[in-house]
Amino acid sequence: MSAHEVVIVGGGPAGLSTAIFLAHHRPALTDRIVVLEKERYPRDKCCAGGLGERADRALAAIGVTIDVPSVVVHGVSAAFQTGEIALREGNIGRVVRRVEFDRALALAARARGVRIVEGARVTGASLSPHGARIESSAGAFDGRVVVGADGVGSVVRRAMGLPFGRLRAQAVEVDTEPVAADRARDLLHFEMRDRSFPGYLWDFPTIVGGRELVCRGAYVLHEGALGAARPAPDAERVLRSRLAALGLDPDRYRRKRFAERGLDRRAAVARPAVLLVGEAAGIDPMLGEGIAQAITYGALAGEYLAEKLEARDLGFHDWARRVERSLLGLDIRFRRRVMRAFYGAPRERVERYLLGEPSFLRFGMRHFAGRPQPAPDALRAAATGALVVGRLGIERLVASIPPRGVDGDGDGDGDGAGAHP
Repeated sequence: MSAHEVVIVGGGPAGLSTAIFLAHHRPALTDRIVVLEKERYPRDKCCAGGLGERADRALAAIGVTIDVPSVVVHGVSAAFQTGEIALREGNIGRVVRRVEFDRALALAARARGVRIVEGARVTGASLSPHGARIESSAGAFDGRVVVGADGVGSVVRRAMGLPFGRLRAQAVEVDTEPVAADRARDLLHFEMRDRSFPGYLWDFPTIVGGRELVCRGAYVLHEGALGAARPAPDAERVLRSRLAALGLDPDRYRRKRFAERGLDRRAAVARPAVLLVGEAAGIDPMLGEGIAQAITYGALAGEYLAEKLEARDLGFHDWARRVERSLLGLDIRFRRRVMRAFYGAPRERVERYLLGEPSFLRFGMRHFAGRPQPAPDALRAAATGALVVGRLGIERLVASIPPRGVDGDGDGDGDGAGAHP
């Protein structure tokens, strides 16, 4: 048995970032933090790999740089039934491979003194307000605090007695060679012409073993996410149809499937002495953007845990409120509302607005990058959003914009990694 102050279950971006930011805010606790990773690095993870520059900015603000093979992206293209748009905003992020990124992030955590136990598959969790015991294939770990960063199938979440959640999605991806129909390699392409299902297809440039390939995938929301009566189609069937349309043989490529969970504002994400981060808690359900949101969760949780451990307040009654009121929470809340309009009946109207008013997409790209938002552009994008999806509590969005503009972290200083509200 091993006793620690904080036991983090899950060695992906959310868990590792929580450890790194907690160690940054409370260096004296570093040797009392342990991260349990069920596999051994380098291990692959199913993920499109899109990493917003705002995540790199947040890590860089505490002196962490993750240098792995990447494809730098400058913009986004989207194809709708009513037309297509391509916009660039300079360097907004990159596409990484999780097999490389997670390993490098783990090395960064270890360099800060964080203990990571690999091959520690968690089999059970006994939780109480006074601490917890985590059982794993590498032994038992006792901790005053447990952080569930163990993804969609979270053992910690189940031990908390929480349901899986309504905002679910399935995704499947393959890596293929480029084809003539591909967009420029500095763009993240979203294929949204097929309205037969709630979701989208993607083509992201990637590098595998030095080869320039394209990660292609399908993201399909579960029918319960939108209250739909008919079941959603299988994501693999959707992707196979897309590959065939591009002249690619679907059977030539290894398919990787994964599930995603959106953050449901009504669901609990904490209990005394235990809290959830990343996909264990829930992310953006509209697009399923994972890595940057996971790192933002980690930054938020690291600061929060440092405060609570210092104050000896482990009730965590306000963790959900802290998430909801942060820029991360505002972002996810806005996307939830846009999702219901975009994948619902007003879809054609939404598409026409997006094509006719590019400030809305530019606002999204700047947020992805963690870049300052000029106040007039932010207001125009917010007004467009209000027209598209109706009343979204737009006064909150406007009130959150400082006089000189808003940056990627909401503090208006342009560094993309400031204090969370």
